[in-house]
Amino acid sequence: MARGDKKTQKLKARVPRGFQDREADDLRVQTAMLARICEVFELYGFEPVETPQIEYTDALGKFLPDQDRPNEGVFSFQDDDEQWLSLRYDLTAPLARYVAQNFETLPKPYRSYRFGTVYRNEKPGPGRFRQFLQFDADTVGAPPPVADAEMCMMMADTLEAVGIPRGDYVIRVNNRKVLDGVMEAIGLSGDENAGKRLQVMRAIDKLDRVGINGVRQLLGSEGRTDESGDHMPGVGLGEPAIERLALLLSRNESSALENLHMMWGAVAGTENGAEGVQILDEIRELISAAGYNDGRVQIDPSVVRGLEYYTGPVYEAELTFETVNEKGEKARYGSVAGGGRYDGLVARFGGQQVPATGFSIGVSRLQAALTALGKVDAGKTAGPVVVTVMDRDQIPVYQRLVTELRTAGIRSELFVGNPKQFGKQMQYADRRGSPCVIIQGADERENGTVQIKDLIEGAKIAASIDSREDYQALRPAQEEVPVGEMVAKVGEILAAHGLEPGENGA
Repeated sequence: MARGDKKTQKLKARVPRGFQDREADDLRVQTAMLARICEVFELYGFEPVETPQIEYTDALGKFLPDQDRPNEGVFSFQDDDEQWLSLRYDLTAPLARYVAQNFETLPKPYRSYRFGTVYRNEKPGPGRFRQFLQFDADTVGAPPPVADAEMCMMMADTLEAVGIPRGDYVIRVNNRKVLDGVMEAIGLSGDENAGKRLQVMRAIDKLDRVGINGVRQLLGSEGRTDESGDHMPGVGLGEPAIERLALLLSRNESSALENLHMMWGAVAGTENGAEGVQILDEIRELISAAGYNDGRVQIDPSVVRGLEYYTGPVYEAELTFETVNEKGEKARYGSVAGGGRYDGLVARFGGQQVPATGFSIGVSRLQAALTALGKVDAGKTAGPVVVTVMDRDQIPVYQRLVTELRTAGIRSELFVGNPKQFGKQMQYADRRGSPCVIIQGADERENGTVQIKDLIEGAKIAASIDSREDYQALRPAQEEVPVGEMVAKVGEILAAHGLEPGENGA
């Protein structure tokens, strides 16, 4: 076969599994939401900080990659000096590294917030991606309970700031020391029982879905079979251990004191557990003093949080309202933020114990919830005003028109494609979602005028006109104005469509 007959191999355009492209409107909504979150965090005195997306693998912690399998759970690679590097799994471990590295110069306590992309080398699924955005706030250098109580209050204020009404969310608070105390009481303390403790926590985490009887089954030997016939094996605990855990989970959403009373009974005889309940009682007092005990923040013994580095109070922000999914079924978004105290994380780098607490917001999940509530505009945002090109040799004149619009704060652009066919320019403006276009041919230029075509109004009129000829003859929603009145007229058109100058998609 001759060389010229060989077919060129075309590269297939595709997105890696578990990743996604995101478009302009989605990103604009996200940007506005992030700005509101920043305002709340700044109000509380937190400062922004940014850490790299890549860290040394060992800095991410033993709870993330297995040392024998450095790519387990994270995306890892070796650099030119054979050091293992990883894309960050979350924003907390990098913060611990940053604090340890700059400990002498940072103010203590150190209050910071950061947002950025994190990566999980895990099997993707519906709504579960390998790359997503997190937004964290942390206080490093403050022991419990004041900093923890403040985190819970800030979580509540953040949800309301982005548009979640009071009553449609709850901040649930627990203490890992309480669960550790119960584990000790039922004989599951020590490293040798780490696997079984994880099974117990997974069973407790299903309380909202399967109820207390379902959790009892999961904690026992027989396990549980759900409505679909799927069987989940049991942990294999005896009845006394199950009863003590059930006592811990006997929550009353309207009475923090009653929940604490149940906790005291569950941790009886354990020093660690008693300390945990005492700290929760102090958080309850602080929450009440600040006026957040109206249902916004609740003591809830079922909150366990999965990561092993939590050492004290843990908390979750749960959305309580129901929506209808694509199948017409009722659904809840559940947890959109969570965190807790991790007093041992910074010590990994220098041996010095540094208390720390913080939480992370699932940005995509929160944005989806706001869309379901109708708190964000899911439709297309109006695009820029397009200045068309009628004569190539007059492009400097057209550029001057664009500059006048931009100087007035109106988002606009000059058509920079091939201007040979005017219809293609109008098609481009339609695809951009432009509210109007500016047209100036030789006649308008000689008269010192421009034609302004309102594309939004024109589309409405076109729907009521039968023939293309009639539409072209009427030239609907098109007006000729002096060049000096162009900016004012465009402003009128934007205002008529609810778009103040500068807000047509900016």
